[in-house]
Amino acid sequence: MGIISARKDERKLSFSQKLYFPEIFKGMWFTFRHMFRKTVTLEYPEKKVILGAEFRGRPVLVAESGKERCVACGLCARSCPPLAISMQAAETEDVKERYPAVFEIDMLRCIYCGYCEEVCPEEAIVMSKEYDFNFRDRKDAIHGKDRLLVESSALKERLDFLRKMKNKNFGKVFNFLTGNNRHSVRDRV
Repeated sequence: MGIISARKDERKLSFSQKLYFPEIFKGMWFTFRHMFRKTVTLEYPEKKVILGAEFRGRPVLVAESGKERCVACGLCARSCPPLAISMQAAETEDVKERYPAVFEIDMLRCIYCGYCEEVCPEEAIVMSKEYDFNFRDRKDAIHGKDRLLVESSALKERLDFLRKMKNKNFGKVFNFLTGNNRHSVRDRV
C-alpha cells in the first residue's frame, strides 16, 4: 500500500494558515469593529414595527357604516389554498341581495398569501396591518364576523394601496371587432 497523495487541485496551505490563528484573529477583529456600530435591532415587545400599506397581516372584512361590503360570492373561500375561509350566504331585501350570514377564518390555517384579497370583486376582504396576536386554544383562532369586521376608514391606507396597484385596464369594456376573432362561435359556418 502506498501513501495517499494529495489531489492535484487541492490548494496548499502555508504554516500560519495551518495554525488557523490568523483566521481566528481576523474574525475577532471583524466582531470588535462591529461592537461599536449603531444597533439596528428593534426591541420588539416594547417597540412595535411601523409597517407600510404593502404589508399583509391578518385578513379582515371591510365594513361601511357597520355593514359588511361582502356579497357572499364565495370567491375568497374557493381561492384560499389552506381552506381557512368558510362562509354561508343569506338573502336580504337590500340592493345587495346577498350577505354572509356566517363568515369565519381559521387563523391557524391562514398562510397570509393574500389570494382572498386579490379575487374579491367588492374589495370586501383585505389584509390588515395586524400581525401580533396569539391564542390560548384552537377555538380562539377561529375569527367570526364579530372579530373580522373593521370600518373602511381604519383600512383607508391599504385600500388606497390596492387601488393604486390594480391593473389599469381591469373592468373596462373593449369594443373588439368580431372580424378579428377567427375563433368566434358566431362566425363559424
